[in-house]
Amino acid sequence: MARFHTLPVTAVDQLTDDSVALTFTVPPELRDEYRFAPGQHLAVRRTAEGTEIRRTYSICSPAPGDEGARTLRVGVRLVDGGAFSTYALKEITAGDELEVMTPAGRFTLDPAPGLYAAVVGGSGITPVLSIASTLLASEPGARFCLVRSDRTAASTMFLEDVADLKDRYPERFQLVTVLSREEQQAGLPSGRLDRERLTALLPALLPVETVAGWFLCGPYGLVQEAERSLRGLGVRRDRIHEEIFHVDPTTAPAAVVPAPAHSSVTAQLDGRSGNWPVQDGESVLDTVLRNRPDAPYACKGGVCGTCRTFLVTGEVRMERNFALEPEEKEAGYVLACQSHPLTERVEVDFDR
Repeated sequence: MARFHTLPVTAVDQLTDDSVALTFTVPPELRDEYRFAPGQHLAVRRTAEGTEIRRTYSICSPAPGDEGARTLRVGVRLVDGGAFSTYALKEITAGDELEVMTPAGRFTLDPAPGLYAAVVGGSGITPVLSIASTLLASEPGARFCLVRSDRTAASTMFLEDVADLKDRYPERFQLVTVLSREEQQAGLPSGRLDRERLTALLPALLPVETVAGWFLCGPYGLVQEAERSLRGLGVRRDRIHEEIFHVDPTTAPAAVVPAPAHSSVTAQLDGRSGNWPVQDGESVLDTVLRNRPDAPYACKGGVCGTCRTFLVTGEVRMERNFALEPEEKEAGYVLACQSHPLTERVEVDFDR
């Protein structure tokens, strides 16, 4: 069960003009709770002018060993009008304290020997940096190929961290950088990474069919183009892992789903169960939150997957889903923030 704790900020590192890395120190008594798998994320929250703000950021540091997580490092990129990102870049300093949720997410890799690859765009480098650094440090028989796309060299996050991986593992870490708005003196020509370009590029870089796992992370368009390219190259769906960092509000617009009259939601959460009536227009998460403020969520946009829950009985309609893998949906999981009841009784289990 995800929980919030107050953690001190011990470092704020400027990565680019519009991004920073925040480092939190985890006290000894919480190190087990903040143990994370490479690729997971955490949510931070603050209250501004009486409104609670939650945002999700991927952990970029290598996964901890048996001692648990001593520190957590996340990357934050400024979003136009972003309530938290503006605060992070302009106000947060070392010594401040923030409420931080324990790690969550399934965009992860269990390190094992083999060849792995990633296609990332912009801040999509953040979880992949954790995945690649953990894998290469723990598995001498593993290799990693990173294809990253950024607007310009000056806008590239974690430039030094990625260069350090290349220096430490020159035979096992392959880096290919594409800039969409700036020409490079060497390497690939500038331009957007679309399906056609990736279909030509990837087989030239590595034997696509032998890659044990593909990790796609970044804006919705890039991830979709990369998936289509890989599927066209014959890569099995179960070898492709995706995480969306930004979805245009016009993508998959929300559907209006009227709830049945007198519908109710039963929810199992942290070992306790409750049943509550659904108000007009409410999602399953909204209904639960009115009665259980400890229900897990972060983005409420169908992107982060923090509110994933198991549908025990009843039917729901998900408006948007950019977090659940097809096999998760088939197994019965839904996103509570996007699920609206289609039956009079809906039961979900957040503990599964």
